[in-house]
Amino acid sequence: MKALTYQSANQVSVETVPDPMLVAPDDMILRVTATAICGSDLHIFHGKIPGMQNGDVLGHEFMGIVEEVGKDVTRVKPGDRVVIPFVIACGHCFHCLLSEYSACETTNSGPGASLNRKGIKPPAALFGYSHLYGGVAGGQAELVRVPKANVGPLPIPSILSDEQVLFLSDILPTGYQAVVNAGVKPGSTLAIFGAGPVGCMAAACARMLGAETIFMVDHNAYRLAFAQASYGAIPVNFDEVDAAEVIIESTAGRGVDASIDAVGFEAKGSATETLLTALKLEGSSGKALRQCIAATRRCGTVSVPGVYAGFIHGFLFGDAFDKGLTFKMGQTHVQGLMPELLEAIGEGQLSPEMIISHRMKLADAARAYEIFDQRLEECRKVVLTP
Repeated sequence: MKALTYQSANQVSVETVPDPMLVAPDDMILRVTATAICGSDLHIFHGKIPGMQNGDVLGHEFMGIVEEVGKDVTRVKPGDRVVIPFVIACGHCFHCLLSEYSACETTNSGPGASLNRKGIKPPAALFGYSHLYGGVAGGQAELVRVPKANVGPLPIPSILSDEQVLFLSDILPTGYQAVVNAGVKPGSTLAIFGAGPVGCMAAACARMLGAETIFMVDHNAYRLAFAQASYGAIPVNFDEVDAAEVIIESTAGRGVDASIDAVGFEAKGSATETLLTALKLEGSSGKALRQCIAATRRCGTVSVPGVYAGFIHGFLFGDAFDKGLTFKMGQTHVQGLMPELLEAIGEGQLSPEMIISHRMKLADAARAYEIFDQRLEECRKVVLTP
């Protein structure tokens, strides 16, 4: 089969690789009909995620048709059309029973990314996201082996198109969980840092939950324009102004009820942070988090769906304490959120497909990464079809 593979930092290519096979009795094989490039795939593309090996198949946003199932699979059958969550969860461990699927204790054979784990089991395995998270082949491919097929795959009604539901695999539930963690309710004020796919999904979900005012912070003018036109967000370009200052001035000098950091560890940081990262003395830029802390009102919430790793310079924990802020963060518990979001799509409350700007063939995936990474052609989101 054809699949998009990691070669080295800033180099990916479509190669012919062996077809996947059933390994465990609760595995299934999926024939991919649509897959997408996620912002967190760019962390891999930039060589920032340890544990990648030459030839690893990338991609964790995908859906398709069930081709084959193991003898213990009862949830789906060949011919079913399903979306696959990017988190692989067993459904029966301590955390899964609490609906904390991204903390599943049984699926990840890798160590995870924690530097001070003290023997705690690593989090759940992820599709196409390094051997830190199990080394499971991803979905930017023609076929995928899907472990734990009784827990993850969500059957999709035929009335909904692939593009309407594809983002149930990651960015839509990630944006939704970020908004829920932020405590958004009718009348809330919210700042979203990062107008990429997750930031836009967060804005859509915040509107659905009744947010009154949404500030969208980015430095890509076309992304800010899209967020303003699509979600009624107030655009703030951090290349032109101090975003937190503008937000505070616009909220009676208090700040917003909550901020969402949808940027993560590759935020555009200071010269010092850039140097520390180059010397590998720091794993992440704290610029976006510092702005979130500054922009949020006292006793407000900072919600972090953006990926972080390692040490952060200038976290300003004292400011967070002084303001009495609550922090909520982590990988998305996708399995628990997919059904209600599918219902919202079916009822017309959410239209996640509107974020798509590019539709390309899997054979052109390397070029698609370049377009998405370099923000060419006003790229917001790329969907690939085999």
